[in-house]
Amino acid sequence: MPTMSAGILLYRFAEPGRSDLLEVFIAHMGGPYWERKKQGAWSIPKGEYDPDAEPALDAARREFAEELGVDPPATAYAELGTFAYSSGKRVVVFVADGSGFDPGGLAFGEFEMEWPPRSGRTRSFPEVDDARWVDAREATDLLVKGQRPALEALERLLAAASTP
Repeated sequence: MPTMSAGILLYRFAEPGRSDLLEVFIAHMGGPYWERKKQGAWSIPKGEYDPDAEPALDAARREFAEELGVDPPATAYAELGTFAYSSGKRVVVFVADGSGFDPGGLAFGEFEMEWPPRSGRTRSFPEVDDARWVDAREATDLLVKGQRPALEALERLLAAASTP
């Protein structure tokens, strides 16, 4: 069975009534491997879960809170789809209108790893080191490659919803 993750992709329109001004809420991955990278170093807030032990949406909400230190918005979520990485990992993505979500007060979760490699020393690093609203066009370059199809699916979903 592939490794499974679940995440939340919040969206909003920068100006009400302007569907061409789509923004998404994404996070820059923390730790030494990502600190100097910008393109392809951002992610939908997400994390691993066991589908036999926890529903995907519950896992997505839990991981959002663990990574960002704030609860996800109390709103309706729709399952956007499951997206496969080239590694075989699969990510279930849920979307919601995050128009009222204020990312103030974020407190990033941490993880530990040996750093520098083969040093025998363990250091703590933030799971993410930045999270913000980003224009969807810019997010296309910022997101890790395996999550870009989720952004494309969101854009298709919103386009279909706005068609009379």
